[in-house]
Amino acid sequence: MDVQKILTDAAAKVGPSGQEMEVAEYFAEQFRPFVDEVTVDSMFNVIAHKKGTGPKVALFAHMDEIGLMVVAIEEDGSLRLGNVGGVDPRILPACRVWVHGKEKLFGTIGALPPHLMKAEDQKQNYRREDLYVDVGLPAEKVRELVRVGDIVTFNVPSTPLLNGQFAAKTMDDRACVTMLVETAERLRKLQCDADVYFVGSTQEEVGSRGAKTAAYALDPDLAIAIDVDHATIPGSRPNTTVDLDSLCASIGPFLQPKLLKRLMDCAAAHHVKLQTTVAERNTFTDGDDVALARDGVPMVLLSLPLKYMHTTVETLDIQALKEGSRLLSHFLSELDAGWEDDLWI
Repeated sequence: MDVQKILTDAAAKVGPSGQEMEVAEYFAEQFRPFVDEVTVDSMFNVIAHKKGTGPKVALFAHMDEIGLMVVAIEEDGSLRLGNVGGVDPRILPACRVWVHGKEKLFGTIGALPPHLMKAEDQKQNYRREDLYVDVGLPAEKVRELVRVGDIVTFNVPSTPLLNGQFAAKTMDDRACVTMLVETAERLRKLQCDADVYFVGSTQEEVGSRGAKTAAYALDPDLAIAIDVDHATIPGSRPNTTVDLDSLCASIGPFLQPKLLKRLMDCAAAHHVKLQTTVAERNTFTDGDDVALARDGVPMVLLSLPLKYMHTTVETLDIQALKEGSRLLSHFLSELDAGWEDDLWI
């Protein structure tokens, strides 16, 4: 599988929270050769089912991206912005964007330059209300093509880096959906009795709404959430980040301890390097809502380290992604009829 191509193609698809139709269609087609059935539900969750007679396992990774929306059109035709998900206004000045109105319009995010600011204002970070999108059209034409509520997405190319690294927007969490696609491909070469559902979920960035409904509908016996974690960068505080080059398993009250041990034992048996981190309360991923579906679902969280999260240059190690799919495929193939004996006292 050409993982880099899938990452590149996925990053180019439009899919802010609540508007995942395009990226859902893309990932549905990526899963289709490797599973028995693919459906897209009313929340635009992609559910890829590899049928089996063993335990029902659901794996969740979200497809939606952070983005922006038009909240006002100024008299001069500039567009004021609101957030879709957790957008840091410090990354926005000079960004290239697409405005998805009646036509797809190229725009740039502008702000008052320091030369025109008061001295005291030059010391402050830009706020979102200081910023606007300029599409280069007269105000009358802008109002004809754009309306309040239209979405705005980042227009940046994906970039392969040296040493097997890759930078792009939306790698939180489309890199992990890609990991699930490769897991499905790997399972074709392994004996697997588990009844497996790969879920490309939606609206995670605004409250894990897609995972919540999918978990209720599927009612799995156990679940794995796959998301990103902060990789170490210059200036990061001790004990707040993980190494970029290997996966991470979380330990905490939301994570089922015996299922976690089984995952870690599987990693050791197959020589997959696995870091650990602590989630003292919530994990702030789809896993939190999945674990609370119906009468509760045993859940663990596997994370792919990512530098520069929630920016347009989210950076990952492709080999770490591939190791994630290798671990997940072995974990799923080794779930036998006695899996529950490992979980309960």
